[in-house]
Amino acid sequence: MQNQFDNKAQAWSARFSEPVSDLVKRYTASVDFDKRLALFDIQGSLAHADMLAAVGVITQEDKTAIERGMARILEEIELDRFEWSLDLEDVHLNIEKRLVELIGDAGKRLHTGRSRNDQVATDIRLWLRSEIDIAIQLLGQLRAKLATLALTHAATILPGFTHLQVAQPVTFGHHLLAYAEMFGRDAERLADTRKRVNRLPLGAAALAGTTYPIDRERVAKTLEFDGVARNSLDAVSDRDFAIEFCSAAALIMVHISRFSEELVLWMSPRVGFIDLADRFCTGSSIMPQKKNPDVPELARGKTGRVNGHLMALLTLMKGQPLAYNKDNQEDKEGLFDSADTIRDTLTIFVDLVDGIRVNAEAMRSAALQGFATATDLADYLVKKGVPFRDAHEAVAHAVRTCEAKGCDLSDLPLNELQQFHASIGDDIYQVLTLEGSIAARNHIGGTAPERVMEEARRILAQYQ
Repeated sequence: MQNQFDNKAQAWSARFSEPVSDLVKRYTASVDFDKRLALFDIQGSLAHADMLAAVGVITQEDKTAIERGMARILEEIELDRFEWSLDLEDVHLNIEKRLVELIGDAGKRLHTGRSRNDQVATDIRLWLRSEIDIAIQLLGQLRAKLATLALTHAATILPGFTHLQVAQPVTFGHHLLAYAEMFGRDAERLADTRKRVNRLPLGAAALAGTTYPIDRERVAKTLEFDGVARNSLDAVSDRDFAIEFCSAAALIMVHISRFSEELVLWMSPRVGFIDLADRFCTGSSIMPQKKNPDVPELARGKTGRVNGHLMALLTLMKGQPLAYNKDNQEDKEGLFDSADTIRDTLTIFVDLVDGIRVNAEAMRSAALQGFATATDLADYLVKKGVPFRDAHEAVAHAVRTCEAKGCDLSDLPLNELQQFHASIGDDIYQVLTLEGSIAARNHIGGTAPERVMEEARRILAQYQ
């Protein structure tokens, strides 16, 4: 009889009268991409073996042999000496086959009381938990870099926009802290997702649980899970946690993409607000003068791919009956790529923020265009007792006059300003300056320099 663990047979092949075709092997195998779970598969297997020995399902001798064999396999993987076989379908059977080669029957006993269904669900959760921790750390580093740059530019004025039209003056530091807020919410979402990732499915076996006297709480404690999945059917088929992560990853990339869009615009010679360090840019093969912001552009493009992975995973799960189905093999590549993309992107952007060089003069010059202090003039009139709608109308007429003359509101002499409303006094010019405008917004969340510095220091204190 053919051994189920030789190179031409799967672990389940005794049930079938003919081997799987080579095309089907390639179509159904996952080892090319799920072998990244190997270290987590070993970690889960060791915890499972420890529990089986503790409840008397396997002997202490078997447990010791399994630990010895897994140590050898781990070494082979780390040294890139492990031989992966497509015939063995996935990471789990590849490791199990090698374990049996090393320690014999003790290796065959390891799979007692579990299935590949709960095994892979456990491996993915162990791996994803680690990726979430890395992403949260990177988000913290990025927020700290943004806050540091915001401190430097707490009083650097640039135009704030709505509809990409000049709206009101803000500070560059305040603008940067808006992204620090976005990335802070991203970290909160990941931390919340981690709570649902960190539940142990092992022990659900194929779908119904197992007849062996297992101790799931012991395994959960060993692997530092917060608890166990409470229903065996759900435990093996649930991928909500992966969808949640992909959703959080998509939002991270959306925020990165918004920041990237602004970096690209700001770096354009037509705007000239910033320059990026050369290490984040490339040139042209034909135009020698070009300095292209390739990193922000590519990050903007990668956002679409990560968003696509979320849609793919949602679609993958929408029609599946309980419990596990082979469809779920398709959960991994998009999930892996989402994690890789946010890890690489965040790592690069932590460094990229250090490479932003600010042209404060260009920012200030742009803020003087588009009547950025018009709202301040309206607020001034309201404080003089003028109803806001009347104040709004008066300022609108003033703006039209300035447009016709080609000047700013602050350029109009007092007697002309008073033609729009008699309440305007000679103190108006303090209000119409850019510095006066931002200083007046001195409240929590406002753009006043002291508030920007206060908020930047608050963020930095979280990471010291």
